[in-house]
Amino acid sequence: QVSLQESGPGLVKPSQTLSLTCAVSGGSITTNYYYWNWVRQAPGKEMEWIGYITSSGGTYYSPSLSSRTSISMDPSKNHFTLQLTSVTPEDTGVYYCAMSSRGWTNDLNEYDYRGQGTQVTVSS
Repeated sequence: QVSLQESGPGLVKPSQTLSLTCAVSGGSITTNYYYWNWVRQAPGKEMEWIGYITSSGGTYYSPSLSSRTSISMDPSKNHFTLQLTSVTPEDTGVYYCAMSSRGWTNDLNEYDYRGQGTQVTVSS
């Protein structure tokens, strides 16, 4: 059973960089054909896919966020990290990490495994 756990600061100031880590247990992030995703849900809005990193380190980002997004992985720690630069209050929401064997989706229920989510608030 794979488990994922998000961690990071709950409060980020506008214009700063949001950085979250997803710790993976019960499986290796370098296992072939897995996609390690980040998705988020802003208050009153639908789930929004942010991007993924593959088990071999390839990345793919949502076009609307790609200029501000970077996802990396550390196989030695079995975790992967999201960085979102130049945040604004519109980046406030619950952020989830999730694993899929099929790619990405905006539907959190479609992922094979997911974390519980972590609240991030962008405010001065």
